[in-house]
Amino acid sequence: MQVTLKLFASLNKYLPVTKISNVEALIEVPEGTNIGTVIETYQIPEKSAHLVLVNGKYIEPSARMEYVLQANDALAICPPVAGG
Repeated sequence: MQVTLKLFASLNKYLPVTKISNVEALIEVPEGTNIGTVIETYQIPEKSAHLVLVNGKYIEPSARMEYVLQANDALAICPPVAGG
């Protein structure tokens, strides 16, 4: 099934080469795939996956291994914000 993966800021380097923009790629995942599996598959450092949203809804870190993605979901991942 197809899912949109959006990786922002320093995480966009983990997008596959088939990306459709600097922050977005359409990816194929098997049915039953959870957020944690996508993070592992694309080798996104877990501690850098600070803010995780599915279709705009925040997913708590404790729920990411159980949250099963559905066809056409948009999975957005942002790193922690730093500044001064």
